[in-house]
Amino acid sequence: MALLELTTEAGRATFRLGRGAVSGVVSVRVLVVTTVLAVATFGVFCLGVATGDYPITVTDVVPALFGVGDPGTLLVVNELRLPRVLVGLLVGAAFGISGAVFQTMTRNPLASPDMIGVIAGAQTAVVAGIVLGFGAGLGTQALGLLGALVAALAVYVLAWGRGATGYRIVLVGIGVAWMCTSATDYLIAKALPFEAQKAVGWLVGSLNERGWHHVRPIGLALAVLVPATLLLSRWLRTLQLGEAVATGLGTHVARAQLALLVTAVGLAAFGTAAAGPILFVALIAPQIAQRLAAVAAPPLLVSALTGALIVLTGDLIARHVLPDDHLPVGVVTGVLGAPVLLWLLARANRTGSGG
Repeated sequence: MALLELTTEAGRATFRLGRGAVSGVVSVRVLVVTTVLAVATFGVFCLGVATGDYPITVTDVVPALFGVGDPGTLLVVNELRLPRVLVGLLVGAAFGISGAVFQTMTRNPLASPDMIGVIAGAQTAVVAGIVLGFGAGLGTQALGLLGALVAALAVYVLAWGRGATGYRIVLVGIGVAWMCTSATDYLIAKALPFEAQKAVGWLVGSLNERGWHHVRPIGLALAVLVPATLLLSRWLRTLQLGEAVATGLGTHVARAQLALLVTAVGLAAFGTAAAGPILFVALIAPQIAQRLAAVAAPPLLVSALTGALIVLTGDLIARHVLPDDHLPVGVVTGVLGAPVLLWLLARANRTGSGG
């Protein structure tokens, strides 16, 4: 028996691994879009590694990634530039999957960690640490992770009521986000000038000065949380039909929502801890992925590749627009994401999908 059996029919591909223990059906269009996005992401990834003061061609980057090249090229690629680009790749993928889970679970295209308080909680915790010395010694990564988890827990508990429906989660999340934003603004207002400068620099979201100590936590987090999210995705398929239908199909809605919420919040929290709140990526990546794949809900892997491509491209733009000022990638995604947010608001109002 072949290790992989693959057949295509009517725009769908059916696969079966080994003796049939693992099998499934996927859209051919989704496969094509995934392949194209993977190639584009790898191309931008190599271009990001090649870009900098020390000239390196893209054709030298690929061998250097496998340890082949002169010592100078290997030093620049593997020690100086690769960590920054890897952080961008992993953070973009984390935000993309997290946003796809939130939007599918709540059936609302405006629901993302940016909008429902998760990232705002991380911001408040980090700024409190800088200004008040809260959690001194933990570092911005640990504080950001802690703040995001506490904010997500607050949203879930406050939205529980008679069942944490997607609509309630979005409404409560927006309230928690504004509370956290107000607290962050207050802390910055009372901060000393150098504290305020440091806090604002983190709040924008940046890949500048990222090293291997930023890569390892987000890499380990994705190694655990991405497979877990993919395993839980069968619940997403029923939740996107609505809580009543999901219950009728045998899904324990509260348990499924809690499990998916934990993985999605974890992805957003580790992404924010690694690079700061890079705005709009978690919001727009799933929407772009859904339209590219032409499916009913944002596909997880396509959303991850789209998020990674957005962050890597935004970082390249930031480095070329103001190469001497170290423009944060969050500024670029904020400028490009704002029109998309306005379009989503207008579309949600027109179709009623915003709740």
